[in-house]
Amino acid sequence: MTNSDGAAISPILSIDRKGVDPQLHIEPHAHPGPMLLWTATATVTVTTASRDWLVPPAYGIWVPGGIEHAVATRQAGELCVVRFTPGRCPITWSEPVGVVVTPLLRELVLHLHRTGPEDPGRRHAEALVFDLLTPLPTNTLHVSMPADARVRTIAERLLANPADPRELAFWAQEVHAGVRTLSRLFLSETGLTFAQWRTHIRIRAAAHHLANGASVNATARAIGYRKPSAFINAFRRATGQTPGAYSHVDPAPLPAPTPEQAAAARSHRTLPSGVQRGGHE
Repeated sequence: MTNSDGAAISPILSIDRKGVDPQLHIEPHAHPGPMLLWTATATVTVTTASRDWLVPPAYGIWVPGGIEHAVATRQAGELCVVRFTPGRCPITWSEPVGVVVTPLLRELVLHLHRTGPEDPGRRHAEALVFDLLTPLPTNTLHVSMPADARVRTIAERLLANPADPRELAFWAQEVHAGVRTLSRLFLSETGLTFAQWRTHIRIRAAAHHLANGASVNATARAIGYRKPSAFINAFRRATGQTPGAYSHVDPAPLPAPTPEQAAAARSHRTLPSGVQRGGHE
C-alpha cells in the first residue's frame, strides 16, 4: 500500500517513550490499530475485560486494535509505546499477548525511533521487529490479578514483597476470611492455587533480578528461596527454561533522545507529555 505520493505506508504508525510516575492511571480506552507497550524500568498493570496483565521491566504486552484497556503504574520508570497502522500490521493476534523484549528487539525499536520513514533500511528493520515478536506462554510471567478485595489485598502485599513466606492461614486472619474461602477465590479468580500464584509472582520478580545482573544464588535469596536448587527447579517448571536464559534480557533505561527526536515526538506523540489521570496513551 502507498500514500498519495507513491511512498510505501509504514506498518508502524508511531514510537514514543517516556518516564511514568507512580500515580499514572489511564482510564479504559481503545485504539484503532494494534499497540505494543513495553517497559524499560517501569512496572505497569494493563487491564482488559478478561484479566490484569503485570508487565515488569524488559517485557511487554501486545494489545490488538479495538481492545479496551486501562494502564496503571506499579513502579515508576521508563516505558515505550509502539502504535501500528490499522490494516498494515502483519501480526493478527486477536487477544492481548505478553512478549519478552530481547536486546535485539529493543535496539531495533530504538533504531526505528531514531530514523525517519525515508531511511533505506527501515523496511528491513520493521520486518525484523515483527519476526522477533514472539508470544510468551500464558503461564510464564504475566499473572492474573484477583478482583475480590480480600484476595487482592493479599496479592498486592505479595507483589510488594515476593519473598514473604507467610502462608494462607496467616493471610486469612489479616483479611478476616476463612482459609477455604481464600483458597477457592484464588483458584477461581486467577486460575492458580495460592501457592502456585505466589510462585509465579516470585519467578516474575526473579526474571527482573536476573536481567539486572544478579546471580542465581542472590536472586533465589531475594525472592524467598533458601536453596538455589529449589529456585532453579521452580523457575524451570514455570518458564520451561533455566534462570540463565533470562540473564541476557537487558532492562537498562532507554538512552536520552536527541533534540530532533524530542521535537518529532512532541509533534506526533503516542503518550502525551505530562499525562494525568484519565489521559490516554
